[in-house]
Amino acid sequence: MNGCGGDNFNEVEIPVPWGHITGKWWGPRNVQPVIAIHGWQDNCGTFDNLAPLLVKGGLSVYCIDLPGHGFSSHLPPGQIYYIFWDGIHYLRRIVKHFNWKNIKLIGHSLGGGIAFLYAAVYPKDVDRYVSIDIASPSVRIAKKMVDLMGHAVDKFMEYETKSVNSMPCYVYDEMVDLVYDAYKGTVTRKGCEIMLRRGMKPAVHKEGHYVFTRDPRLKTVALGFMTLDQVLEFASRIKCRVMVITASTGLRNDIPEAYDKVLDTLEQSADIFEHVKFEGTHHLHLNDAETIAPCTIKFLCS
Repeated sequence: MNGCGGDNFNEVEIPVPWGHITGKWWGPRNVQPVIAIHGWQDNCGTFDNLAPLLVKGGLSVYCIDLPGHGFSSHLPPGQIYYIFWDGIHYLRRIVKHFNWKNIKLIGHSLGGGIAFLYAAVYPKDVDRYVSIDIASPSVRIAKKMVDLMGHAVDKFMEYETKSVNSMPCYVYDEMVDLVYDAYKGTVTRKGCEIMLRRGMKPAVHKEGHYVFTRDPRLKTVALGFMTLDQVLEFASRIKCRVMVITASTGLRNDIPEAYDKVLDTLEQSADIFEHVKFEGTHHLHLNDAETIAPCTIKFLCS
């Protein structure tokens, strides 16, 4: 099932040392695409409503499944996910594989944080990026980060010991219910079904049931966050064009004032900075793609 936006895409995967990174390439293959990066524990299906609109606007879009998500390979045994930090080398591998220059990015949540970091680390290589409902990698209070670290490491090691036969599995409707409840109203039921097209697979140990495709080790993310001073240093190095889209009932931060501080720094450092706000939830690009498509197309094509 290819998503509700039609089937104008190809499954495209690239090799990496531990397996492959895969994704859906929407639009013409002879045009360098915008690279779209999804949020934590989502997959590239999160762009199934937005990508066809971007293609109609004249863009080509490569929506990737981050490692451990969707149809991409999980990291090898023993390897911890550092989420935001990892994204820099994931994205670098993709860019190098295709030998792309002056790239354009769209990122939602975790994906927006990855776009932010990449633009800071490789300022000459990024033309512009759009960040949906996040201004930077999530900022955490240092004490809270340290408090959670031991628990995160122990939980990671616990997940390592689980066998395939011990993985929880569910019938289809139960899967949809679980995902819908987990998003706490930020994603419609239809949106959950769209993401489950890459987010689940048949269980090998129980007929008629499904398991999640994502790596359960992704839940242990306490080692991937940053402090405010780190984030502001990255922000000061971003020189490309930046658009941040904020949802009215979107992501909430441990340090609310950090969001504005990051935006202020980006306004000073970026070549062009735009901040737009829309009514909607954290997943407004999935629930209300038509709302953000016009400004996204205008920014990416200008």
